[in-house]
Amino acid sequence: MTRLLLVCAANLCRSPMAEAVLRARAAELGLSEVRSAGVFASSRAHPVDKRAATVLAQRGYELDRRWRSRKLVAEDFDQYDLILAMDRKVLQALRATRPAISPARLGLFLAGMTGLGLDEVPDPYYGAGNAFVHVLDLIEARAHTWPADLAPFLKDAS
Repeated sequence: MTRLLLVCAANLCRSPMAEAVLRARAAELGLSEVRSAGVFASSRAHPVDKRAATVLAQRGYELDRRWRSRKLVAEDFDQYDLILAMDRKVLQALRATRPAISPARLGLFLAGMTGLGLDEVPDPYYGAGNAFVHVLDLIEARAHTWPADLAPFLKDAS
């Protein structure tokens, strides 16, 4: 069983959406824990973006009403087996903040997926409402093609 941390910039849209989807399928995907964080998140906790919550609810996913954003901390590199970034900028920040000795493996969330034409989950925060639908489509596609062997995620790992 793998402990998974999903990471985006602010932990308001992409990573909490991915957390909700993967938590719903955690047992079948071999995940013992699924959480999210943001590399550039505010030290003040915020609820998930309302547009993200709306799109999740429309598809039957939910986050606990008490869910709040959180900033990535050094201890996360010891607590989680796999830390997946939503985009390259976030992955670069993960690599820069990773302690010298860490058991966590780093990678891109969409690594190894074919036919999408992209390998990063775009940030929908400043986009239109349909940007959140597109992000959820990508997250669900990843959940449906979750590899039994986690090697595709680690291709871009440091």
